[in-house]
Amino acid sequence: MTQAEKEQQDNGKEKEKEREKDREQQRGVKRPIAPPAIPDCPLQEQIQSNFIMVIHPGSRWLRIGRATDTLPVTVPHVIARRHKQSGQERYEDAWLLRDGLNKPESTEQRQNGLKMVDQAIWSRKMSNGVRRTPVSAEQARVYNCQIRPAVLDSSSRVKWTNTSHQPPYVVGEEALYVNPSDCYNVHWPIVRGQLNVHTGPGGSLTAVLADLENIWSHVIHKHLEIPRKDLKYYRCILLVPDIYNRQHVKEVVNMLLLNMGFSALIVHQESVCATFGSGLSSACVVDVGDQKTSLCCVEDGVSHRNSRMCLAYSGADVTRTLFWLLQRAGFPYRECQLTNRLDCQLLQHLKETFCHLHQDISGLQDHEFQTRFPEAPSLLYQVRLGDEKLQAPMALFYPSTFGIVGQKMTSLPYRSHGDSMDPHDEHYLLATQSKQDQSSKSAADRKTVPRPGGGLEGEMSTQGGMVELSDLTRTCGSSGGVVGAQGEMEHGSVHGECLMVGGDMEDSASSHLSRKTSIISQFESKALGLDKAILHSIDCCASDETKRKMYSSILVVGGGLRFHGAQEFLLHRIINKMPPSFRRLVDNVEVITRPKDMDPQLISWKGGAVLACLDTTQEMWIHHREWQRFGVRMLRERAAFVW
Repeated sequence: MTQAEKEQQDNGKEKEKEREKDREQQRGVKRPIAPPAIPDCPLQEQIQSNFIMVIHPGSRWLRIGRATDTLPVTVPHVIARRHKQSGQERYEDAWLLRDGLNKPESTEQRQNGLKMVDQAIWSRKMSNGVRRTPVSAEQARVYNCQIRPAVLDSSSRVKWTNTSHQPPYVVGEEALYVNPSDCYNVHWPIVRGQLNVHTGPGGSLTAVLADLENIWSHVIHKHLEIPRKDLKYYRCILLVPDIYNRQHVKEVVNMLLLNMGFSALIVHQESVCATFGSGLSSACVVDVGDQKTSLCCVEDGVSHRNSRMCLAYSGADVTRTLFWLLQRAGFPYRECQLTNRLDCQLLQHLKETFCHLHQDISGLQDHEFQTRFPEAPSLLYQVRLGDEKLQAPMALFYPSTFGIVGQKMTSLPYRSHGDSMDPHDEHYLLATQSKQDQSSKSAADRKTVPRPGGGLEGEMSTQGGMVELSDLTRTCGSSGGVVGAQGEMEHGSVHGECLMVGGDMEDSASSHLSRKTSIISQFESKALGLDKAILHSIDCCASDETKRKMYSSILVVGGGLRFHGAQEFLLHRIINKMPPSFRRLVDNVEVITRPKDMDPQLISWKGGAVLACLDTTQEMWIHHREWQRFGVRMLRERAAFVW
């Protein structure tokens, strides 16, 4: 046999062995499982910005548009649904009314808040050094009670939405003008930044998601002229609040990718997008919307978890307070009702037109406004107002003026209850981390030389010596305070995590948690003024250097604080109330209300559009097929913040 024949025979034997090995594997021999490739979109594919849609859903306004658009489409975030059965009772979500207003203590609390507002107005001098002369509501009331409207036109030319063809639903401005006598329920699917889930008609999670899908699809088709079947060619950037409900975000992402059919999606936080939109690297973002006020310190594109806070009052509460003050002053439009959505729209307009935070504007002044309602003449009213125009927006700094009793007024980041579709969530990490710490502690205990006299009960051995457990739990938080205290018991907080370890500490951990829970519940029932909330949020940052950055850049976005003089007023209150130690460290406290001279309502949406163009965005896309296969686990993998 020649050498060549031997080599050929050996090669044949090798191939036979490989074939036999393959047959064994097919009969059940275990093989390594390779992760399936998702051939949906190459990671480095060049993405066209005009095929990326940015969606910023708010409590009162929906802003949506292509990333290349100069301005987004802005429509009222409301839908009117036709009754499924005749004779069905009509239902409408409240706009300016809310729970906690009709308590016995409400009037007293409102009056006490107004006294504090009046004291603050009197204590601050005008620019010429003279104190303001207070104007009583009675002075305006005497004049306003004599006013009768003038008829401008026998017909206002404003019409109810035509529903004669019985559409199943109407959206946006058309929904606001649906005749109350028509068989339609009116729903606002988002309230105070969260999905408006309640026990009334249309309040189930499924119904709210259906409302969102109908509103967004309608606006995309009507205003952006994109058929729903073409959404598979588009990607989407969804802006969510800093304090979000994981279950709700998961369901909305599911709706966008699976129901509406977007090819890929990114979820990002409003505060971080606000810094992108304003061109700032770091800022304390104060988002004053219609239903909520959220605060968060952002540093280099990262939201500091312990600084996040959401206040359950905002622009709509200022509007309602203005109505109360107008009534005290003899408001000449006496038919005005908070239950009428068109009257609510008028009051919103009066707030934006009349209210201010400028200390130099004082005394009684005459104003006029028009009412234009369907099936009614167009009327012109004269009204004389004094301090009401300043008192209403100042309620943001003295929220007891809103008269809200027995409601949760301050929300902090809370710990997730877990998700069955996400087995490697923070609870899993907490448990595995505890086991690792226990094994490390056991190994360290074996190596530790006993100290003379033994250690005290409740002490732990560390590299730096003996540290009491109470000290360890106290220093694990980022910066103390209530928000930091809650962060101690949460996994994944940006600054300093605290994990209870060892079986002997379980009782300590539970008692520690119960103490913190009681403190937090007391804190959440209080309504912090806007200036105090800003100071508290900044104080929860980890280092003095970060705090200094935040004081130097307080970014105010949203439409709830667009009053003349708001920037100077807020700056004055921050400087007067900031800790004295920081007055020496901070060179310049700055409040920014119109970065790049942009409308503050659009800054977060603009930041989402900027995000679409960044190279780092490539790694954050969650593709349609990935979501189908892995679900909510993709948010933990791809979200730019700690999910």
